[in-house]
Amino acid sequence: MADITTREINDKEVWENFIKGRPEANFLQSWDWGEFHTRLGDKIHRVGFYNDDELLFGVMLAVVLDARRGRYLTVPGGPIIDWQSDIMVGAFRETVEKLAREERCVFVRVRPQLMSDDFSKKLFRRYNFRPAPIHLHAELTLQLDITKSDGDLLAGMRKATRYEIKRAQKLGINMTTSENPDDIKQFYDIQLATSRRQGFVPFPYKFLHEQFKAFSTAGNALLYSAYYEEKLLAQAFIIFYGNEAAYHYGASTDDGRKYPGAYLIQWQAIQEAKRRGIRRYNFWGIAPEREKNHRFSGLSLFKRGFGGEEVEYLHAQDLVINRLRYALVLLVEIIRKKIRRV
Repeated sequence: MADITTREINDKEVWENFIKGRPEANFLQSWDWGEFHTRLGDKIHRVGFYNDDELLFGVMLAVVLDARRGRYLTVPGGPIIDWQSDIMVGAFRETVEKLAREERCVFVRVRPQLMSDDFSKKLFRRYNFRPAPIHLHAELTLQLDITKSDGDLLAGMRKATRYEIKRAQKLGINMTTSENPDDIKQFYDIQLATSRRQGFVPFPYKFLHEQFKAFSTAGNALLYSAYYEEKLLAQAFIIFYGNEAAYHYGASTDDGRKYPGAYLIQWQAIQEAKRRGIRRYNFWGIAPEREKNHRFSGLSLFKRGFGGEEVEYLHAQDLVINRLRYALVLLVEIIRKKIRRV
């Protein structure tokens, strides 16, 4: 591979065929994730990396985000390239810097689909990246191999988790699913009430609505709801994409603390993923077990009850473009991390 050229990809089929052929890829580099950001008013770049023979060897979805602390370029869950190839990595590094300068960004933030190990850390350090002060999307995740039989999946769970799934079934908890983006309003309202109770910043309604709409329109997302005696207990926003189903967001009501609706939702979502031929179920972000004061410690305990393997991706990496303005970014984000306990 003597030379790499780059150009924007405007054909969804070309993009998706490449992404879905890569086992490490997930929805963060999908065509629909780009559509979601476009609907929010963000500028996106879908870059293809081509060799001398015009064969597509890598892709990168990059999103330009405007924030009060400064405009920046993000590459979530990507790029999807051969990280063993110095030529490919060099082309990626050159491309993101060029895009960031053209878009007048303060910095570039990348969270690649690379395991957090000596190779990935040294690689990014060699190309002048530095660890970001905060994360970009889930980094420590819990992933479950769902090619196993139901019996094996249940056997791999904590005893208490198995019990709650069976209790939910005996109670006759009712499950519904929806692909209607308008139903996200109820999910938003529950999240808003939970945020007031627990003191965290909720996602805006438009953010949730447009995200669900982008994926559900193509049949790649479902909103699960659990009811007991007509009382709503819990909801979950699940994305089904490529080799992976992701428990992206969840919310519970006060009644949901008394009845195990959230457990049954996860079991039903796993069953749906298996029906679709998906190989892994990603419970998404979890807190390190040693960090008991982490805001997501309780939720992480719930997720770990289903078994699976902890997969840690490389912490978000920043490429600084404007050093003076980046110093302000550092200060703001360090303070924000402490306040949010993440």
